[in-house]
Formats: sequence, C-alpha cells, structure tokens
Amino acid sequence: MVDFPVFDADNHYYEARDAFTRYIDPAMRKRGVQWATIDGKDRLLVGGRVNRFIPNPTFEHVSRPGALSEYFRAKAGVGDMRSAFGELEPISSRPEYRDRQARVRLMDQQGLEACIMLPTIGVGLEAALEHDQEACTAVFTAFNRWLDEDWGLNFEDRIYATPYVSLIDLDWAVSELEWALDHDVRVVLMRPGSVNTRLGRRTPGDPAHDPFWARLNEAGVTLAIHGGDSGYGEYEHIWGLTGQVEAFRMPTLKRLLSASPIHDMMASLMSDRLFERYPNLRVATIETGSGWVSPLLKGLRKTAVQLPHAFGADPYELFMEHVWVSPFFEDDVQALVHRVGAERVLFGSDYPHAEGLAEPTSFEKELQGFSDEEVRLIMHDNARALVTPRPV
Repeated sequence: MVDFPVFDADNHYYEARDAFTRYIDPAMRKRGVQWATIDGKDRLLVGGRVNRFIPNPTFEHVSRPGALSEYFRAKAGVGDMRSAFGELEPISSRPEYRDRQARVRLMDQQGLEACIMLPTIGVGLEAALEHDQEACTAVFTAFNRWLDEDWGLNFEDRIYATPYVSLIDLDWAVSELEWALDHDVRVVLMRPGSVNTRLGRRTPGDPAHDPFWARLNEAGVTLAIHGGDSGYGEYEHIWGLTGQVEAFRMPTLKRLLSASPIHDMMASLMSDRLFERYPNLRVATIETGSGWVSPLLKGLRKTAVQLPHAFGADPYELFMEHVWVSPFFEDDVQALVHRVGAERVLFGSDYPHAEGLAEPTSFEKELQGFSDEEVRLIMHDNARALVTPRPV
C-alpha cells in the first residue's frame, strides 16, 4: 500500500453539453459543433456530420469506472460490447465527473494529491474539423474558455486541466498558448497526428511551427500527447476500413493493424530534430500505451547509425531526456521501466472511464518488485515535476 499521496497523470471529466458551444463565435455555430435530435436520439454534429467518436456524447448515463478492466487485460471476452459496460449510472448521481469541488473531495478519498485532467470528447474532434481551419480553431477556442470556467487550468494545485492546441493555424496556436500561460496553465494538450495546414499536411515539428515550439520551450510548460482520433482514415481506407468507427466497436482488422499514431508522432518529432532546437521541451504521452516505445527506440538507434548526418545529437538520448510515458495498466510495466527507467514513467488510471481503473491507486499492483524510490517516482514525483514550469 502506497503511504504517500499519489499524482495521477490521466484523469478525465465528462464534458458539459455546452462545452464546445457556450463560447463559440455565433458565426461558426453551423460549421463547428451542434446538437441535433435524430431518430429520437441527441447526436453531436461536428462539421455538419454526426460524430461517432463517442457513441453517447450527452453522457446522461455513463459506465461505472473500470467496467471494462478485465476486458482490456484480455482476461474476459465479450459477445456484445453494449452489455459489457454493465448497468449504467445517471451522471447526475456523480457530480465529481463535472464539478471540480466535488472532484477534489473524491480525490481526497482516493488518496490523490493531484491529477492531470483530460477531455473525453475533446481529443476526437480535430480530425472532423481539420478541413475547415476557421471552424476548428473557433471550436477549440470555445472549448478552452469553457474548460477554464468549469475546471480551471490550475485549480488549487490539485487539478491541472489541459487546454487543447492544434498547429492547424500557427498564429492561433501561439495566441492560444499565450492565453493559456496567462491563466497559469501547466500542461497543454495535442493529439498524435500530422497537421492539415492551409499549405498542406505538415509534421508538428516542422520548422514552420517553430514560433509555437519556441514559446513553449521558453515557458517550460509540458506538452501532453493523448490518444484520440488521429485522422488515420486514409491509411485505414487502404485496408478496406471506411467510415467513422465508434469507440469500442472497431473492426478486428483495425485492432491488429501496425500503424501507430503515437509511434509516428514521436518519430516525426525526432526526425524533425525538435528537441535539438528546443532543449527545454518536455513531452508526456498519455493513454497511448507503451508498446510503441521499444520499436521506436530500436529504430532511432538503427537510423542514427545508418544516417549519421540525419541528427545533430543522439536521438535515443534525446528521447530519454525529453519524453515521459504513461503505460496502460495492462501493459508490461516492468519491461517499460527496464527500457526507459522509472524516472520516465508516469502512473495514469484513466479514471473514471470504463477502460480505466475503478480505484486509481490500485495501479501499485503493477509495480511489485520495484523499490520504494521507483514506486514514488512513477506514482508521484515524475508527474509533479512535469506540472512545475521549467523556464529556460
């Protein structure tokens, strides 16, 4: 049993119904996010189309935390995913999912000192809006203002909510970062994926985006990269997978395809030599698992030998200096720590999602055999350091 308050790097809220519309520019309402009743059900329209990233976007009833934990540990199969969630509960009975004061009280009961607080729907909307840069930035401007009002970007040094940034419009990204810094932000959020700019697709670390990276580097604020819709539709289309796929209802082939958005995202940052240009950047990968880490590190070492002029510094060492990884609880945490060291691993419970842990601190079971110092690094110290700005 851990005998210290824990820092959870992966907590979630369920967005309020007006999270994306409360502060939207009226001129962008139809192009951005709307609600519509279709066949008697409330549906979320994003960019004029029904968005199925989250099958139940109203969150009127939600699953119990950890309802799918055995499924994700591959200890139980399901014939019907709907029934696998078990009995849902009305969100009105769980104020801590939408109210920060109630959440702090729950954190006290759970033994959590602090948490990084992340969206549920928010990480799935950029892909649906990237064809319309104006609408995309308007929606996330509105979302970030709602986030600050309802949760705060730093609430009592307990809850660190993450405003969403996209490099789809560089000027907007820099302006939004400045706004966030003025509101005591400690972690900003980005999806793993390429950027559909007005000049075409570019990697996030492309030098064209340097004004954003330079400001983030100067401020010393952490970038969180959280799994979501990474816009891999074209890749999947090659394999005959078409249309939007609902969370938890993806075809068998999609589950087994090798393309990994987080692997590709981190590979692009390394290939673009981002950390060479900005040595104060810190990146935390959250809810993207850890299975991608060893293949990427192996690839970095191999490429550095084969193409010695491709990098100005050892990319393997740069990764180890600038990247932190939050594994899934069902991952081989022992292997990850052996690969990158306890000082680069973050504990995250994904609470209160069905695929997360019902009791966040139960993650300590995955750390049997580690020293007390290693356990404390993973379950507290590493995340605490990442929410402490590190100015140049």
